[in-house]
Amino acid sequence: MAKAKKFRVATEGATCDGRTIERAHIEQMAANYNPKTYGARVNMEHYKGLLPDGPFKRYGDVLELSTAEEEGKLRLYAVIDPTDELVSMTKARQKVYTSIEINPNFADTGEAYLVGLAVTDDPASLGTEMLQFAAKATTNPLASRKSHPGNLISEAIEFTLELEEESGPSIFSRVKELLSIKGKTDAAKFADQSAAIEALATNQRELQENITALHSMQKTVEEQAAAITALTEQHESIVTKLSADPASPARPAATGGNAEPVTDC
Repeated sequence: MAKAKKFRVATEGATCDGRTIERAHIEQMAANYNPKTYGARVNMEHYKGLLPDGPFKRYGDVLELSTAEEEGKLRLYAVIDPTDELVSMTKARQKVYTSIEINPNFADTGEAYLVGLAVTDDPASLGTEMLQFAAKATTNPLASRKSHPGNLISEAIEFTLELEEESGPSIFSRVKELLSIKGKTDAAKFADQSAAIEALATNQRELQENITALHSMQKTVEEQAAAITALTEQHESIVTKLSADPASPARPAATGGNAEPVTDC
């Protein structure tokens, strides 16, 4: 399965807890995130089931985080490795909003870390209405879904799950990149042109080798097909001859016998 293209998962500002995702939280999550340290997994509605075959199992993993300044606010972007089930759900227009769970003091480091990413269908339940409800409630309505009581849960943001192509860059994109001359010295231009020519020559040689191999395979298949046809014709000829040959009388029927076995003890 190919990884997904990056998409926005949070913006600095209010959370569903009546608190605030600080700009520093966004910066720290992007700088600190490492799946080998702690891998944030994709869950449904912030519920974290124990069974691997239930509706609240995990639906992928967060691979990397990055930030972008947009409209005067810092936004957090994520790249995930989704399961086939999550891809199918989003294609069916189900669970098309995401919400993150943040630990603002991860492992007593004093810095924020992303500990979970939820997919949801109801942005209102994790958006404005929940913000208003959480601000007035004595007990946080999302407390039971958190990994740790002090964690923050962001409002839900709509996303589109687009998958990256697994194959590497095409020969044409490689040559185009090599022949790009903007800001290059004459020596660099010459070196890149030589590399582009070499890349084209290598690609042409590989293509010719593949064509030659394909022709060889086709010839082998044709020869095998001809041999099978010849053997089939020979078999049919022999069967026909034996069936019609009067010199090959049928085997006489066995008459049996009345001998009794004798045991020499």
